[in-house]
Amino acid sequence: MSTGRADRALSVALVTHYFPAHHGGVERVAGEIAARLAASGAATICWHASDVDPPPAETPGLRCIAAASCNAAERLLGFPYPLWSPRALARVARAAREADVVHLHDCVYLANVVAALAARLKGRPVVVTQHVGRIPYRNPLLRAGAAVATRLLGKLVLGGAAQAVFVSDTVLQEFQRFVRFRRPPLRIANGVDETAFHPLEGPARRELRRSLAGASDVPLLAFAGRFVEKKGLHLVRQLAAALPGVRWLFAGWGPLDPSRWGLANVSLRGNLARGELAQLYQAADLLVLPSVGEGFPLVVQEAMACGTPALVGDETAAAAPEAAGLLLHEPLGRHDDAERWRARIEALLAAPGTLAGLRPRVAAFAREAWSWERAVQRYAQILREAAGDA
Repeated sequence: MSTGRADRALSVALVTHYFPAHHGGVERVAGEIAARLAASGAATICWHASDVDPPPAETPGLRCIAAASCNAAERLLGFPYPLWSPRALARVARAAREADVVHLHDCVYLANVVAALAARLKGRPVVVTQHVGRIPYRNPLLRAGAAVATRLLGKLVLGGAAQAVFVSDTVLQEFQRFVRFRRPPLRIANGVDETAFHPLEGPARRELRRSLAGASDVPLLAFAGRFVEKKGLHLVRQLAAALPGVRWLFAGWGPLDPSRWGLANVSLRGNLARGELAQLYQAADLLVLPSVGEGFPLVVQEAMACGTPALVGDETAAAAPEAAGLLLHEPLGRHDDAERWRARIEALLAAPGTLAGLRPRVAAFAREAWSWERAVQRYAQILREAAGDA
């Protein structure tokens, strides 16, 4: 009987900057893929991430290692870049050398770079899922530093990977301009958990809107994500102030806290669990997310799966060409952003049939286009082929 890799579960060293309890899209996607791979028996996964948040409960085939780290950059600057201790970096390097294959999410984090280099020195294959591109921070020093790091580490980590996977077209096109890939990069869209994120209509939705906003007939707009610059919080604040007759519900956390804006039409729901986040999407008339530099955010997919249309920047809309015609979008980075986005929202709310008519269409599209089962099957194949080639 053969005892080769094809006859047993792959040993995978998984590295992310945070665990899913941090509620960022990257770590939530990593958690979905890891949990489903382990449950299928395709892989046994040792997941390394910073100890900023508690790790998920371990299950058969999935073990979690919390790395001692300092998260001051995110607390003080809104820049999610935890720095791991030397001991934690040594441990993740050892794990990379011992695994059949290493799976990294994004290329710029120090622990991911260390794991990639350790794997390369030992001849272990590396698969990288790249979620975001260069972020155009308003601070010129931070913007320049992020651009240099993205370019250099993109060449090093993505260029040395056995396989690079991108979750959006715009990020793939950005890295193709300066990375020489060992094999053609792939695009795999993230999936959506349909058991949690699904439409709610009729009396049940009206009652949910009353419980969240105090009335079922008040326009209800939602924002979900970390309260940091790249999510467009400065623009959302201007919109909330300019539209006092609209109720705004915020889910998330971060230094740019909407509860400090002093606006009576803003409600902060905090860092919501999956079921509570689904209720926010189900109740809302529109998700507003003027984010930049992050490909195609998972929250947009989840909102659409709940039947809620999304208003995003042109860059985000271009990241998912398969959703063209269903994503509402406006340019970003112009001097009149606030005026144009306010006018667009007012026009949508003045013709409620437009948003209501989109609800069944976006829900049906999300259900058909974004499947975790299909995505994880592709990842299992990619990891197996990378290990086999090595």
